[in-house]
Amino acid sequence: MIIEIGHYALVLALATALILSIVPVIGARRHDRAMMDVATIGSLAMFSLVTFSFAALTYAHVVSDFSVENVWENSHSLVPLLYKYSGVWGNHEGSMMLWLLILTLFSALVAVFGRNLPETLKANVLAVQAWISVAFTLFILLTSNPFLRLDPAPAEGRDLNPVLQDVGLAIHPPLLYLGYVGFSVCFSFAVAALL
Repeated sequence: MIIEIGHYALVLALATALILSIVPVIGARRHDRAMMDVATIGSLAMFSLVTFSFAALTYAHVVSDFSVENVWENSHSLVPLLYKYSGVWGNHEGSMMLWLLILTLFSALVAVFGRNLPETLKANVLAVQAWISVAFTLFILLTSNPFLRLDPAPAEGRDLNPVLQDVGLAIHPPLLYLGYVGFSVCFSFAVAALL
């Protein structure tokens, strides 16, 4: 059931991102403070929803829920706990989820720590971040869904790729994505300034 709720949270995150990608931009044009405030609230809501969704996928990996195709393909009940965690992002679908999680984290950080920014700039920056989030969330939901179920559920998983069963490769993707996705904030500021 947690997997379905995680999937539903991702769908809600998409709906939030769609609202967040439109309303603050209109608010910035009209100088409507209430519409611009949607950017801050929406960014925090989107981060919360994506975090819950990622946590649901992580939970499925940790408890070895092989009814989830992603877990079955990338985990095994005898894999050490560290590699159950790294198995979450040790595949295409989970990697996209990690990317989205970090993207929404940066949006939430701009929402919380951007208090000294001009309101219109902040609203536009968060809207541009939401445009990127919409693209990634749609991609995940339509082509790379990590929440697909298997029926009947296999008794055991196929195991994580042995190349990925290394401490360095367990921490590499999160650190790499922090750098890559961090540039989205620079991009969002540039596009918001052009708006």
